[in-house]
Amino acid sequence: MNFHVTCELDYLLHGPATFLFAVKCIETGGQHIAKEALSVDPFVEIEEFTLTGGMNRFSRLKTLNPGNLKVSYQADVSNSVRIVPVDSLHVDSPGDLAPDAIPFLFPSRYCQSDRIREKAQELFGHLGSPYAIASAVSDWIHENIAYVSGSSGETSSSIDTLDQRQGVCRDFAHLAIAFCRALNVPARYATCYAYQLQPPDFHACFEVFIDGWWYIFDATRLAPLNGLVRITTGRDAADTAVCTIFGNPELTLSVVKCECLDPAFTPVTRDSLANAGEAIALL
Repeated sequence: MNFHVTCELDYLLHGPATFLFAVKCIETGGQHIAKEALSVDPFVEIEEFTLTGGMNRFSRLKTLNPGNLKVSYQADVSNSVRIVPVDSLHVDSPGDLAPDAIPFLFPSRYCQSDRIREKAQELFGHLGSPYAIASAVSDWIHENIAYVSGSSGETSSSIDTLDQRQGVCRDFAHLAIAFCRALNVPARYATCYAYQLQPPDFHACFEVFIDGWWYIFDATRLAPLNGLVRITTGRDAADTAVCTIFGNPELTLSVVKCECLDPAFTPVTRDSLANAGEAIALL
């Protein structure tokens, strides 16, 4: 599948500031960038580096004077997915997990799995496989947590979402990750550009590690699972924030778009996977 992604972030600067942006798509085994461009107006030097095992790409820039700042990114990206029968998935015990998956069993800043273990056991402890747990977690969140724009902030965690029963995609993903980890299922956070997402914005989903692959879930069900273009992957939003700011700029405009360049695109959704008994992974 082929996608064209764009974003524009405009800021009003009141004084010196440092920005850490994570808006660039990453290269994976199945996701490749044909071309891309990141620009800043007025011109500011951009320092590029990677974190999280060299996977996530960050752009750091420093401004000195008050005024306006426009950051724009665009890319042409191709990616592919892996779709397999759920019945074919082998269940790994924690003792057999790949070492790279083990850190995603532990509590993290926004996913306090140790604090919701009892609730996770109550709701999902009867389920026998990691995929069944992740599917049930995603469905429960969709049915019991209201999607309410602006209902959470940068300090909101899985505990807050569970208590308040509302949030946005970030909060849905954090709660799902916490539930999964509480039941010994490795789970991680992914930010993406998302095709057909309404309203268009950056999007957050969660992935679980089963039988050597990371399978993707989206408890919001707001975008097709094969319409996601990966930006970052990490333990939670602390590893993957689109923008971290040191200073006091004001965001005045945010425009995010993801266009599919394949006319024959067929959406893969939670329901289509459930009807076919299949699981999907972003390669």
